[in-house]
Amino acid sequence: MHFSRKTTSASVLALLMGACSAVPVSDNLEPVATGGAYQAQYRDFAVSRDAVGYLLAPQINASKCRPFAAEAQGSGGGGKYSGIIPAALRGEVLSRGDLVDFRMPEDTTFTGDYVISRDGTLKLPYLKPVPAQGRSTAQVAADVRRALLAGGYYDDAPDIALLVKDFASARVGVTGAVFEPQPVDIGGVPGDQVDSRRQEALGASTEGRNLSVALRRAGGIRPDADLSAVRITRNGTHYTLDLRGVLEGRTFEDVMLIGGDEIEVPTRLCFQDKMMRPGLISPPGISLYLSNLTQPAAGNAPSAIGQTVREVPYGTRFMQAVIDANCVGGPRASSADRSAALFSRNPMTGVSVVIQRKVETMRSRADRDDYDPYLLPGDAIACYDSGITNISEIARLMALAGAIAVVP
Repeated sequence: MHFSRKTTSASVLALLMGACSAVPVSDNLEPVATGGAYQAQYRDFAVSRDAVGYLLAPQINASKCRPFAAEAQGSGGGGKYSGIIPAALRGEVLSRGDLVDFRMPEDTTFTGDYVISRDGTLKLPYLKPVPAQGRSTAQVAADVRRALLAGGYYDDAPDIALLVKDFASARVGVTGAVFEPQPVDIGGVPGDQVDSRRQEALGASTEGRNLSVALRRAGGIRPDADLSAVRITRNGTHYTLDLRGVLEGRTFEDVMLIGGDEIEVPTRLCFQDKMMRPGLISPPGISLYLSNLTQPAAGNAPSAIGQTVREVPYGTRFMQAVIDANCVGGPRASSADRSAALFSRNPMTGVSVVIQRKVETMRSRADRDDYDPYLLPGDAIACYDSGITNISEIARLMALAGAIAVVP
């Protein structure tokens, strides 16, 4: 390939002008610049650096919230919407697929291990199926005792022992203000993990079928969720729970779920800053998509951007991830004027949003937290070098091109 000196000079000039030009402003469908998007922290800087005041983003976010469902019903946190779990949802209950041990002294006809059938019943020899789905072992044992007496197998009420040997997994549906609404499988032994001593022991217990597990399996609750009115539907009956205490450090009685349960998390139609913290029902963490700088490293490997960098705790902010991705630092004279872009999506509408921040601007402003968004699952970050760094890269490339160019 042949290059003339005139063509090379013109190319260098064009590249230099492009390197020094301002980065185009991103367009968004939602009113991001004025604070009308999912997070008010996305908005443009409202005042100069010297005129900063109190942080306004949490207040702007809260102004969009509709009242908690519990308060809208006038219950004041009591009655139907109290934190007390309804009696029908308390304790350990059976679900289809559970393995139970049924015993009667000196009786080999009925004694044995049984699996709760797909239709939710316990099926013993010669007896009609006994309803078991959603019931305790004591309730099921009482029905079996009555069936034995009614069938004439015993004249007096026999001694019966019904114990759970293993809780099966359960498939439940999760909808509403969670990041990944979908049917989820909860409970069961993960992978090939087997505790032989527990298998041999009588009785069983599990935390794997709890409500908190189902919410996390569905991506965790979103920041717009209304935790005052989480609804569980079981066998056509609706139960409404107030779970606000989960994120406030108060005692929380986790509900054990059974196969076929439906969970619905309503929304307050606003971003709630206080919900951006790790918790029992929040997302387990955030896996980021990152694009780092040419300087100080030419790729992810030398920048040490691996799995531990791409995964950050829930509640992490944009600039924390920018620093974690090695997008900040280096010679101040040549690389201080860097910027970073955040690619996110409004989980309520599905509409994407892009914002860009100057790293040094965020560093120098006292109200930086007012414009530093929280990261959400699926977010991506792109880092841009400074103009001087761009020019130095262009010079390096042109020097390389000059070394291989053939001038007539």
